[in-house]
Amino acid sequence: MFTRKARLTVIAIALALLAWTLYLQVYEVGAVIGVGIALLVWGYFTEGTVVMAAKEFHEKNYDKAEELLKEIEDPDRLNKHRRGFYEFIYGNIELHRQNYDEAERHFQLATRFPLRNQNDKALVWVHLANLSLRKKEYERAHAYLDKARALRITFRVKHIIQKIEQEIAKQS
Repeated sequence: MFTRKARLTVIAIALALLAWTLYLQVYEVGAVIGVGIALLVWGYFTEGTVVMAAKEFHEKNYDKAEELLKEIEDPDRLNKHRRGFYEFIYGNIELHRQNYDEAERHFQLATRFPLRNQNDKALVWVHLANLSLRKKEYERAHAYLDKARALRITFRVKHIIQKIEQEIAKQS
């Protein structure tokens, strides 16, 4: 859970320590430092700053969350669990900013990746149903709600699904 700047700082310090241990011919410690550097680089590409962005998102710091997500240069390199959260968080940020087309795109991508649990996946389907309702695409909204209902969901999500279904019934 490092930002790019913090990760590069730690790597620079580790490289200096690595050089020092090699100079002193303490190869065992140098090997441990080398593995640590490799793990930092690997984590940069596969984990990114998604966890920190999720924390900021839950604290409703949407600008900071987006800033952390933008540090990820290539979201396709993230592992599949992080990628799902990346798209889920980005979709919610865009939804908050009322960029509905971008929000829908991110939620569509989030459906392709695993999330923490079935309730989170159902929330993605509910968001897509809500966006379809805004576009007056009622059949599509129904299909999304069916997918959400098929998952193990909390009472809160069931209540949201019922509200959207009532709204569809009013509009149809």
